[in-house]
Amino acid sequence: MSTPPPTIVIRTSPQISAIRLVLAMVAILIAVFLGLLVLLLIGIETGPVALMLGFVTATIPVPIYILLVLWIDRYEAEPLWMLATAFFWGAFIATFFAFLLNTTSGTIVGVLTNAEAGEAFAAVVSAPIVEEIGKALILFIFFFSRKDEFDGVVDGIVYASLAALGFAMSENILYYGKAAATGGGEALTATLIVRGFFAPFSHPLFTSLTGIGLGLARQSTNIGVKLITPIIGLLMAIFMHSLWNASAVIGGGGIFIIIYVLVMVPSFFIMLIVISLALRREGQVVREFLVMDFDRGFFTPEEYKQLCSIAGRMGSSFNALTQSGVKGWRARMRFNQLASELAFHRSRVSRGVHSTNQDVLAQEAAYLHALQGLINEFRGR
Repeated sequence: MSTPPPTIVIRTSPQISAIRLVLAMVAILIAVFLGLLVLLLIGIETGPVALMLGFVTATIPVPIYILLVLWIDRYEAEPLWMLATAFFWGAFIATFFAFLLNTTSGTIVGVLTNAEAGEAFAAVVSAPIVEEIGKALILFIFFFSRKDEFDGVVDGIVYASLAALGFAMSENILYYGKAAATGGGEALTATLIVRGFFAPFSHPLFTSLTGIGLGLARQSTNIGVKLITPIIGLLMAIFMHSLWNASAVIGGGGIFIIIYVLVMVPSFFIMLIVISLALRREGQVVREFLVMDFDRGFFTPEEYKQLCSIAGRMGSSFNALTQSGVKGWRARMRFNQLASELAFHRSRVSRGVHSTNQDVLAQEAAYLHALQGLINEFRGR
């Protein structure tokens, strides 16, 4: 079944805007400059050898964590530039200002009281507030400026986790470097085990609470929910972060283990349940807002069934790879992505979540036209 020519064109292969490329380069230069300042400050504190050890041990596992986070986003993958922005915001910008403000506040409290009190204040009070607000800022920027790319809880968790992973990577460079500088290999190994294996999810867990709050606000049409859930999410992120830091700084080893077992581990599994429910909700959105296309014969029963489940999407992509190679796999992945974007576009329109100057009908026609081209390619083989 053919679709009318659209007034808006959605390309079936990614295109790079020159203006966006220039803006991205400027942003990257600023971020890299701040990141280098952070590394310089860490290097002054740890020394060059310990800095390199910290850098290597902190960055090696990061690609694995990123892949795990990206796997969550099964229905509508977020733009690569936004994912990269979230990560490098956390790694460079949020880290720089957190380092500056936490050091300043700890020093002030230390001068007014004593050094131990200053360190405790920086860890338990200043760090949770400054770091969670710093990481959350990019989420709020995306939430208000990119309504078409921030659809719900899954998106909030993905963006939050990447910002938090970037922040944790830079923070770990400091902790691993200090451990190597002060205690050698044994101290570095112990710190690596605690931070890299037992608690790599702590920062993503905290910041994801803000992401969940923003995601619930996006999904809801209730003005009260829209106003209060982001605030509650941010406050919960700050509280969990403070509790975690306090268990290590004030409580000692025993309290730290108790908090880890009774609070952090259950919170991690609760987060997995939240992710599962959020993915189910996204599947329902796809099912509900693409059924009209199935009913009119635009999608075959097999295509519609595959689009409405994670297993179906993975299976169709794998079949495309084995039968048509990388080109076929990329086309199928693009087909899945555009179908999801169409469904979420219709969902946003139904809730009034779109800019007033957006031609929603032309946008829908563009999605259908692009999907028609991919469908013709699949069925022509």
